[in-house]
Amino acid sequence: MCSDDSDRLWLKGEGGRWNLAGPGADGLGVIDDYLGYLADRNYSPKTVRAYGFDLVIFGRWMLSEGLGIDDVTTPVLLRFLAACRTARLPGRPGPNVVDLAGNRLDGYAPATVNRRLVAVSGMFAFRTMRDPTSRSPVPKGREGQRFVPGEKTGLLAHLARKPRPRSALRVREPRRLPRPLAVSEAARLLASLRTWRDRAIAGLMLYCGLRSCEVLALEVADIDIGRGWIRVWGKGAKERAVPLDADVSRVIQGYLLAERPESGSASLFLVSKGPNRGQPLTSAGLRTIFRYHRKLSGVTAGHPHALRHSFGTALAEAGVDLSVMQALLGHTHVDTTARYIHLAPKRVKEEFDAARARIRRQQ
Repeated sequence: MCSDDSDRLWLKGEGGRWNLAGPGADGLGVIDDYLGYLADRNYSPKTVRAYGFDLVIFGRWMLSEGLGIDDVTTPVLLRFLAACRTARLPGRPGPNVVDLAGNRLDGYAPATVNRRLVAVSGMFAFRTMRDPTSRSPVPKGREGQRFVPGEKTGLLAHLARKPRPRSALRVREPRRLPRPLAVSEAARLLASLRTWRDRAIAGLMLYCGLRSCEVLALEVADIDIGRGWIRVWGKGAKERAVPLDADVSRVIQGYLLAERPESGSASLFLVSKGPNRGQPLTSAGLRTIFRYHRKLSGVTAGHPHALRHSFGTALAEAGVDLSVMQALLGHTHVDTTARYIHLAPKRVKEEFDAARARIRRQQ
């Protein structure tokens, strides 16, 4: 989408700030101000960067349409939504190729489109906050439900919030359950890992439930091997304490004693070879590790987050309390954790068999 304007607008990072650059950036200063506002509110640098790229796409589209910020109305935003839905990704199969759900494989995922729309909506809300005379063109939808499913029970009713208006500028997203690895797949993937570092990383995801970004953010001081706890910084800079699995603890000890390079960095996991030896391991480096071991082990679904899903599923199948699961996984809302309850086939099968047995006795 808007490939003819891709050379007129881009995102530039400097001094921890993100700004638009290029000839088309002159009339889009509100985007720079909005990204600075997010940084001042202590949003994650990765979040600010992602919003910046989304707003670059919006800016390129406006330039291709000959529009400025003040020209944007609700019909214009609906046209942008339609443009996002019909845009094609280069290098993907053509529009005649669809997945099992009937969705085109050469288009953007609904979650990607909605993230762009959230960034655009936030930018116009910021403009209205700064200048109340400028009306936001973002259309308002119906009010959200007063109770989400997890708040309908008596135990969580005290968490109920007031209904908030939802934006109508969004695409319906399919609700997919997390897909864990089978026990045999997890075993094959772990068996292919040879270094203490890689085994420790996978173990923290599979047996402690950490996200990949949380693993990369760990520092040596965050690991309390003696007491068996990990200090984890989750999404939104939320701190939580997670128990450290005994087997993973031994692997981390082996890594610290025998393999971790000497470095002035406080990060736990470092690059072990090459010109960047001793530098903190990056997300790109982590993806490279898992890409190699997926191919080596033949476990094509062996992505980092699949290990975390396997941890959540194992907790659900073991009958762990929902609030404990929420604390371990670091979920802000209990509804996210509840997906693992629906996912646990062992418990579903046990309850189904028990119910069928009671029905047979009554007949």
